[in-house]
Amino acid sequence: MRKLKSNDEVIVIAGKDKGKRGTITRLVGDRKVIIAGINMVKRHTKPNPNAGQPGGIVEREAAMDVSNIAIFNPQTNKADRVGIKNADDGVNKRVFKSNDQEID
Repeated sequence: MRKLKSNDEVIVIAGKDKGKRGTITRLVGDRKVIIAGINMVKRHTKPNPNAGQPGGIVEREAAMDVSNIAIFNPQTNKADRVGIKNADDGVNKRVFKSNDQEID
């Protein structure tokens, strides 16, 4: 079971965007995520007339390592860690480590 999923609200704990909050839009492999509006980079693109794409400088989100982010706990308004608890019915649940509240 993954500790981070799409649409989780996270906070950046290291890097140039430290302290910013955003939601995970996409998971890239096991160790990288793309967060909406965070880690913006400029990409120089060539025009592609077949696809109707103009050339120029495009700003987009780059992938960020999961070690540089932490899940945001709305009860404490701080970054938190994710734990996995086994429920009575045998289903694994994600919980915040600080207060054992369920995430999902």
